[in-house]
Amino acid sequence: MFKLQDFLSQNPFRKSLDISWKEGIAASVMQAATDEYLIPLGLFLGATPMDIGFLVAIPHLLGSLSQFFAIKAVELFGSRLRFLVRASFLQALFLLPLAVFPFFFFPSRILALIFFVALFRILANLIATVWGGLASDYLVPEERGKYFGWRSRITGMAGMITTILGGVLLNAFKSFSTAAGFCILFGAAVSTRFISSGLMARMQDVPAQKNPKDMFTFFMFLRRFRESNFVKFVFYVASITFATTLAAPYFSVYMLRDIHFSYLTYMFVHMGSIVASLVSFPIWGKHADKIGNAKVLKTTSLLIPLIPIVWLFSSNPVYLFTMEIFSGFVWGGFNLCSLNFIYDAVSPGKRTRCLGYFGFINGVATFVGAGLGGYLAERLPTLNGSRILTLFVISAALRFLSHFLLSRHFHEVRPSAQKISSVELFFSVVGIRPFLEKGRDWSLLSFLKRSPWKD
Repeated sequence: MFKLQDFLSQNPFRKSLDISWKEGIAASVMQAATDEYLIPLGLFLGATPMDIGFLVAIPHLLGSLSQFFAIKAVELFGSRLRFLVRASFLQALFLLPLAVFPFFFFPSRILALIFFVALFRILANLIATVWGGLASDYLVPEERGKYFGWRSRITGMAGMITTILGGVLLNAFKSFSTAAGFCILFGAAVSTRFISSGLMARMQDVPAQKNPKDMFTFFMFLRRFRESNFVKFVFYVASITFATTLAAPYFSVYMLRDIHFSYLTYMFVHMGSIVASLVSFPIWGKHADKIGNAKVLKTTSLLIPLIPIVWLFSSNPVYLFTMEIFSGFVWGGFNLCSLNFIYDAVSPGKRTRCLGYFGFINGVATFVGAGLGGYLAERLPTLNGSRILTLFVISAALRFLSHFLLSRHFHEVRPSAQKISSVELFFSVVGIRPFLEKGRDWSLLSFLKRSPWKD
């Protein structure tokens, strides 16, 4: 079992790491409210599938473009920590209009929603890039998977509770005032982001390393595609991102518009993914520390194409909940190890810049995928009565292509990584044939019996 105090006892940044998970809880409440209920808010305001595509695509494109200014932003504020505190405070202010929009049905309300979400995403991308560079400097490579896996489990619990309460809240207010329900939900997101900003202010700053060799332009970065393992990894992840976001925003549209789920049922289905992520984060992290991040990425990306396919067979909420458990388990490993791979592959002096370029390329992939998905969602032939199901099939096919064409072109960078096949990894992670000691300590029952607040 992960014991936080024992883990941090010899770490010079133990105070910051101890604050980090608490700050992550507050940030996770904000993120869960916006990520899970932004599209329902858009639909409530009258957005079409094409509008939803723009709501996802445009903010992510602008957010990705902002990555070019991450280094300049840190230099402007004088330190990474000072930037994080100011930017997170400002981000909370940009969320405020989303709490009041449900009460005002003016003609350009969707454009106004996109505008404020874009400002929010710009800061979110900058914060993620700078925070990733700072937090990774607190830990040595062999500790990152374990700590970030544990932290993701704790913050994921906060996101899970927020998702549950959000669905219950909107369902309870449906007969009275759905607008009031959205107001309370996004008001809570604003409040917790202010709390997050205050907690960040108590963390320790680590001066970013500066070296003339670490200065390189985006085009210099792209020109190294043939010889750079990291650049190949970036385009591999971007291809998965494009294929995924072609359909990802429209799972919510499918549930709320096409098969007419209530907010409570919508929340229930999403819970499968969230709970599975909570269970899987520390398990994937422990395995990645031993076998490297690349093996986890390649194993999970082989399973990712199955996720949209399983939605074709039934619209039963219990069935979809079960399938979302599979989705959350797989995406938990992919998302965790994507960031950890960057921390391993890039030296500290280059990390913020490379995180920025990674974010930009993936933001463009998100923009193209979500925008194209919104266009196709209203024009494709129907499958089982829904055009969105046809979109899911296309997304699955592109995910398979991304894995088979690009996953073999990058390799693990950690020399100490142990060799293991994808099949052995899968059996170990699910507890059938443990590769690590106590490999069966993965189950939901054992997870719920432990109190993460005491770890």
